[in-house]
Amino acid sequence: MPKTLLKHIRKKAMPTPFCAGCGLGILMQAILRAIENSGRSMSDMVFVSGIGCTAWIPSPHFNADTLHTPHGRPVAFATGVKLAMPEKTVMVISGDGDLASIGGNHLIHAARRDLDITVICGNNLLYGMTGGQVGPTTPIGAKTSTTPRGNRNRAFDLTKLVYGAGASYAARESVAYPKRLTRAIEGAIRHTGFAFVESLVWCPTQYGRRNRISDPVEMLKQNKQVTRFGDPGRPGGNKIVLGVAGQPSKGKQK
Repeated sequence: MPKTLLKHIRKKAMPTPFCAGCGLGILMQAILRAIENSGRSMSDMVFVSGIGCTAWIPSPHFNADTLHTPHGRPVAFATGVKLAMPEKTVMVISGDGDLASIGGNHLIHAARRDLDITVICGNNLLYGMTGGQVGPTTPIGAKTSTTPRGNRNRAFDLTKLVYGAGASYAARESVAYPKRLTRAIEGAIRHTGFAFVESLVWCPTQYGRRNRISDPVEMLKQNKQVTRFGDPGRPGGNKIVLGVAGQPSKGKQK
């Protein structure tokens, strides 16, 4: 990590708890770069996370005000923080299982209200930290600890879900394209209203190992192969579309 960003990291938190080859370190750097690019300081921010691998990004790493909440509840806690301290830039950082399954109702209703918070979702396609179970974003046919013969259910398209619920900023990017990811997060921070950024993050330990792609380099290549650039609010065919969904006119930049 560049020295300019190390000032935002608690030294006692290093090395990170992330597995070798995990993409969450890239996501963490993208978040810190986006904060700096947006002109915010850590004293302007409040970070909220739930339970899971992605939720470990702000706490214990960030040298800032952080709130680690029960599983599935970070958006609810962030709502309270924003209402109590509207001058703060409130950012939720958590995973797909935490935000879209256990915390699904909190997510869609905060989007419906277009509350002025930023939500960063690290999507690793399953419950990574708690045992590799099937999650709401697990693709059809993918093997997990609870679907050893392959998942039979369709996955949520999180960006479409949140955008359809009423969010005025919704984006999907991948840690395979860190500069694009940083720009999307910066746009979310600057945006007034509910801003959601889904980041595709590979998990070589749980997802890759069970689906015979445990080499992180191979996972990175596959990550690029299954994506294309466009409007994630529209049909993508057989590809996962990366980009920013169209924004309603009420969305304004700070």
